[in-house]
Amino acid sequence: MRQFAMLLALAALAGCATTRPAEAPKATRTGVQPLDRLTVAIVPPERDLEAQLMAGDFALASSDLKAASEAYGHAAALSDDPKVAARAAELALAVHDQAATAKAVERWAALGAKPAELASARARMALDRGDTAEAQRQLDALIATGDADAWREFGRILASGRDAAQAGVLLERIATPQRLPNDSTAWLAMSELGESLGRHDYATSIGDAALARFHNGTTYAWAGQRAFQAGDKAGAKKLFAKAVERDPKNPRLRMAYASLLVQLGDSKAATKLLATGAQNADTYAMRLSLAAKAEDKPAIVRLYGEIRRQSDEVQTENAFILGQMAELLGKQEDALDWYAAVDDDDPRIFDASVRSAVILHQQGKDDDAHEIVAELQTNFAEHPEQLLKAFAVDGELYMDAGRFNEAAEAFDKALRVKADDTDMLYGRGLAYAEAGRVDDAVADFRKVLSLKPGDIEASNALGYTLADSGRDLGEAQSLIQAARTARPNDPSVADSWGWLKYRQGELDQAESTLRGAWAQRKDAEIGVHLAEVLWTRGRHDEARKLLNEVRRIDPKSAALEKTEQKFKP
Repeated sequence: MRQFAMLLALAALAGCATTRPAEAPKATRTGVQPLDRLTVAIVPPERDLEAQLMAGDFALASSDLKAASEAYGHAAALSDDPKVAARAAELALAVHDQAATAKAVERWAALGAKPAELASARARMALDRGDTAEAQRQLDALIATGDADAWREFGRILASGRDAAQAGVLLERIATPQRLPNDSTAWLAMSELGESLGRHDYATSIGDAALARFHNGTTYAWAGQRAFQAGDKAGAKKLFAKAVERDPKNPRLRMAYASLLVQLGDSKAATKLLATGAQNADTYAMRLSLAAKAEDKPAIVRLYGEIRRQSDEVQTENAFILGQMAELLGKQEDALDWYAAVDDDDPRIFDASVRSAVILHQQGKDDDAHEIVAELQTNFAEHPEQLLKAFAVDGELYMDAGRFNEAAEAFDKALRVKADDTDMLYGRGLAYAEAGRVDDAVADFRKVLSLKPGDIEASNALGYTLADSGRDLGEAQSLIQAARTARPNDPSVADSWGWLKYRQGELDQAESTLRGAWAQRKDAEIGVHLAEVLWTRGRHDEARKLLNEVRRIDPKSAALEKTEQKFKP
């Protein structure tokens, strides 16, 4: 790339040099021309600032911190930009290169670094080499600068230190009640830092002193949190109530108190608390979550109406939540409109698109649903986590539609994003099994078990697949039995066991097991399996009646259609 830049420079220079006066007569080129004598001085890489910065950035992209530190060290010597020197110091500290750090800090100082910045860097250097006295001197200097961010930086430095004991000593020596600023947040931050460094007594004393000094909502919430951690639930509740009383307009405190109430089993009180005072996206989301868990449809209706009465700006900010509520209320078209209103910069835009695809699928508009998922795959092509999920959603939609080979292909694409992802392997295995590609399904389930030995879902799926295909029934029994031991009350595992017993000819046990699973969960596949056992036992009317019930539950069930074909004369 550097050579290419040099060629461009030469070309530009050549273009300038060939300009001729208008009166010059045309002549045939003969002999040596001026440009033939032109020589261009090529700057050695070690003296080329641009080259060093590029080398440093490339090294960072490759996670090669040592090479990045070396490159930025060279760049700092060439550049008059203090930001380059600061970056060089940061990288040298990251690789624990004391000499390079000292050189970068010296250069940074010469270019006008702030006193607080220099004290911070020098304190980190001292901590890195274990020099407690020098670290204290520099940390004292940092605090003495009076910089608005000094105490925050002080906490970051100690939290990132390699020696917790050393950091704890410095914390107690410097962050004393006499020196801490008149800001409860700083006091509580030091208390929390003390706890993380194993200085429990210090953490308690500073926290208690903060409560005694400030008596504000934040300090009461801190005390409530500590009380809860200590097992004093009643005390925690009182302290959080005090916190909200002191700062009733603070939605974060109300949410913290509501979370405590939920943990104490009083969701009703939590809902009431959240409904009072100022609202934001977080309080609305928590209120919706509580109402949904309680299956309180009237509460969802009221919340939906409450947000709809707010300004357009508030509604747009909460478009995703409104979409969720519309879905829960069966207003699919409204839900689609709300999800479409989610801003492209909203972190929930991916989930909004997924929900839109699901709704369209439920409406029978599969082409539109898959088109949305295809857009996600394009828009998030550079984001592996979301891209993986987008392929998975495609697979699940195809599975639900009974298009199993296409589902397997979607999961296969997901595995190209993240090879050996056990969830994607499991999904593809299920798709293969439904498509009748038993060998492929068995291979995927075995791969999952090799990556996650003892995984219950994979054990159950592999056992069922083997049983359903009538092969390796001994292994199938061992696998499903392991799943039964881990989840004795899981109807899907019971279904696998009942089906295995049917394949083994143990019809009494098959029927009793499947009846128990059906009583627990009215699932189409369980009902179909029980119907087939009943049919085999000659109870045809009962089997047909059961299939009619399955049809009401899941009229599109592939298993239902397959079994009905068996029952035809």
